Amino acid sequence: MQQTENSALNALSLGFIEELYAEFISNPESVTPEWRDYFNGLSNGCSRGPGASTVPVQRPSRVQSSAIQQPTANSQQPTANSQQPIANFQLAVLQRRVDQIMRNYRVRGHMIAHIDPLGTARPQFPELDPNYYGFTEDDLNRCFTREGICAAGAGPAAGPVVTLREILERLRNTYCRNIGVQFMHIDDLYVREWLQDRMEQSENRIQLSRQEQIRILTCLTDAVVFEEFVQKKFIGAKSFSLEGAESLIPLMELAIEKAAVQGLDEIVVAMAHRGRLNVLANIIGKNPRQIFREFADAESAKNLYGGDVKYHLGHSNEWTSVNGHKIHLSLCFNPSHLEYVNPVALGRLRAKQDRVGDSERARGMVLLIHGDAAFAGEGIIQETLNLSELEAYTTGGTLHVIVNNQIGFITSPSEARSSTYATDVAKMLQMPIFHVNGEDPEAVAQVVRLAMDFRSTFKRDVVIDMYCYRRRGHSESDEPAFTQPLLYKAIEQRKPVREGYLDHLLKLGGVTSEEAEDIASACSRNLERELTVARSRSQTVLANQSGTWSRYRGGPETNIKNVETGVERARLSTLLDSLTRLPADFHPHPKIARGLELRRQMARGEKPLDWAAGEALAFASLATQRIRIRMSGQDSTRGTFSHRHARLHDIQDGHTYMPLQHVDPKQGVVEIYNSPLSEAGVLGFEYGYSLDCPGGLVLWEAQFGDFNNAAQVIIDQFIASAEHKWRRLSGLVLLLPHGFEGMGPEHSSARLERFLALASEDNFQVVNPTTPAQYFHCLRRQVLSPWRKPLVVMTPKSLLRHPLAVSSLDECAKGCFQRLIPDARKQNATKVKRVLMCSGKIYYELDARREQTQATDVAILRLEQLYPLSDDLLNSALAQYPDGTPVVWVQEEPENMGAWRYLRVRYGEKLLDKFPFSGVYRPSSSSPATGSASSHKLEQKLLLDAAFRNV
Repeated sequence: MQQTENSALNALSLGFIEELYAEFISNPESVTPEWRDYFNGLSNGCSRGPGASTVPVQRPSRVQSSAIQQPTANSQQPTANSQQPIANFQLAVLQRRVDQIMRNYRVRGHMIAHIDPLGTARPQFPELDPNYYGFTEDDLNRCFTREGICAAGAGPAAGPVVTLREILERLRNTYCRNIGVQFMHIDDLYVREWLQDRMEQSENRIQLSRQEQIRILTCLTDAVVFEEFVQKKFIGAKSFSLEGAESLIPLMELAIEKAAVQGLDEIVVAMAHRGRLNVLANIIGKNPRQIFREFADAESAKNLYGGDVKYHLGHSNEWTSVNGHKIHLSLCFNPSHLEYVNPVALGRLRAKQDRVGDSERARGMVLLIHGDAAFAGEGIIQETLNLSELEAYTTGGTLHVIVNNQIGFITSPSEARSSTYATDVAKMLQMPIFHVNGEDPEAVAQVVRLAMDFRSTFKRDVVIDMYCYRRRGHSESDEPAFTQPLLYKAIEQRKPVREGYLDHLLKLGGVTSEEAEDIASACSRNLERELTVARSRSQTVLANQSGTWSRYRGGPETNIKNVETGVERARLSTLLDSLTRLPADFHPHPKIARGLELRRQMARGEKPLDWAAGEALAFASLATQRIRIRMSGQDSTRGTFSHRHARLHDIQDGHTYMPLQHVDPKQGVVEIYNSPLSEAGVLGFEYGYSLDCPGGLVLWEAQFGDFNNAAQVIIDQFIASAEHKWRRLSGLVLLLPHGFEGMGPEHSSARLERFLALASEDNFQVVNPTTPAQYFHCLRRQVLSPWRKPLVVMTPKSLLRHPLAVSSLDECAKGCFQRLIPDARKQNATKVKRVLMCSGKIYYELDARREQTQATDVAILRLEQLYPLSDDLLNSALAQYPDGTPVVWVQEEPENMGAWRYLRVRYGEKLLDKFPFSGVYRPSSSSPATGSASSHKLEQKLLLDAAFRNV
């Protein structure tokens, strides 16, 4: 038999150990050191606890065993005086076995729990069988401690003493009925014991009152009646019904009521489409008549080319609990990309908490509802879980609820995951995972209350994995039996959860059939009334920008006037100087100290501002206007290119100091965080933050702009289209380092073309500024203007330290962001033979070539804002040049990338019908850039040659 630490004593003969123990009593040196250490632990008549590694993993050596089994003439036999220690030892061994079986139930009991309502066979585990440990029927009636601490001979102070039969019954009832729990992976002993005590002590078992049972029955009835009503009234329409998982509605209701008792004011909910309409109607409080009008498509003619399907929409409402406490509920809008809404919800709650100064993260909660296949399959889950306890992203614990359909679209678990449970990825966190049978609403209630108490007590995430099934296919028009005939044969035999629970209550006498019928009838009558109203009245329900959003607007850029973004020069000088002042006991790195001295010279006007100084001035000036600033990204505190140094590190003891947090005693909050190595999760979080922080400057920075493609779902499905689909505004800023400098395909392009391809209806702003002053004004414009649109900034790399990419304090003090910068060289416009138009870094190379070749008949215009792009702006900039002057767009990117195709599609071969329009670019390519520095230099030379050819 294989020996392990947990079963070594079980596998060895008790008689053999007794004999060995007698040898030890007579002469301790006669046994091996391992056994001697173990027996010394019995000096008080008690073995060590179950966590102690005192039992030898293997038998003593064959020689030692042989010597004991066949004693020599000199060996001493046990005496009468040794019999009491042997008796104590026997009890210690038995207690040790009891401890092992208790531990195994806590570790493995969930594997045999009845959590699947379809009754799928569960594996058997011999370590949960008392026979495996050699217990006899007499042993079942023997008394042991149930605390997991061996107390043989230690008296009643060691803890409650009960029979083994009672211990096993308690363990089975706790871990092997309709609830299974995984918690032994938690390292913190206090947390484990807290959970263990709450689960195993009978006095903590939930006892539902009749009123609570009626509430659960009502929730189940509401869920069932809603689904039946929709399917009868809107035949063939997709609703992604909740049938088979109706216990989600009482689960959510119980969670919200518990949150009210715990004093929470805000719950942000996010979920995919399955059951969403039911949740909207029965939990979030969306008026059913609105949902019915969406089924009837009543607003289609008024909402041409806009909106989204009804099962993607969100809603907000006030929930008044039984005890009168009000909680604001927000269900996030969500596309079909299932779990990508998770970090968005977290960001929204974090912003709400920050807005009211809830630094303890005690006033709000995120409730995420997942599907089993998505939870196991989508990487955004891991990214979101990883944010849970990071300083920049924590919200005080999320309640995760998995509606476990036990199937994906048509994919079974065996095809969808390599893990035992859909939840196994959650074991990366120090939190419990509760598996519960969704056909037992009272078990669900017990789990909800414990999960909410855990979240509140430890401020950690917690998972409820509610096993249920999907009575219909992926949608109402789908036939699931095509691919899952056996599964759906079993599902057809299941009665609805409400019927099963009603039968349970009728047996208990907790409710009458008449009361249950009255509940169902009342629900049906209400839905009929709502449908009648929906069909008889013309109602257009629009999402109002109210509350924190009342001062801000979306729509076309032309509706918004320019705002003054300059700051008095003396004020700028003072702010920049204050950013160089450190505490007397702070010891910066010598290179940082030199950089601070250079910045003091900038503050005095002795040196021009570089890019980092321009950004710092934008942040500092906004902070003094009490505007919140939040930035996160990979290595953002220092800056990928070692340019920002927002947080300084003392070289002697490592403590940090952030000058931007000390520019004014009454300033706004400034937070700059290093993010985890995640794009989708972090960008989603910051987007969510921006949704509930309209008055702040919220920025996400990519390490290299190329890496934003790992967050493309957030960009496409949320940032670019949320205003169009959901009438939701955002002022999020994306900082994407961009520029071709011979650093290879993945460190050159922020994929400008993708943003321009998504650009329509003034949905966001795309800029490529070339000076620190332009960047300064752009950032200030973003938050001072009432126009709220996401801002995509192509930020520089080499220009961070380019001697010509500088600005003066005066340029920041006056004016505003220029969407197009005219030629900086004074020239006779009538003699210009070619106008080069460009954006970003290439301008400085074009200007250097023009200077080198003395090409005075070439003008260079900088298009700083690529979208929205105004024809009037171009007309004004080109008006000084004769009609027919060729205009050449020059870009570093290949022909099929960058801005060229966007501009060519818009303007054709003649710009504004007056100027021949052509382009200079790298050849069309499947990869953004070469990986060879020498090839890059040659390509760049050929670009410049082509731009000035035949001038």
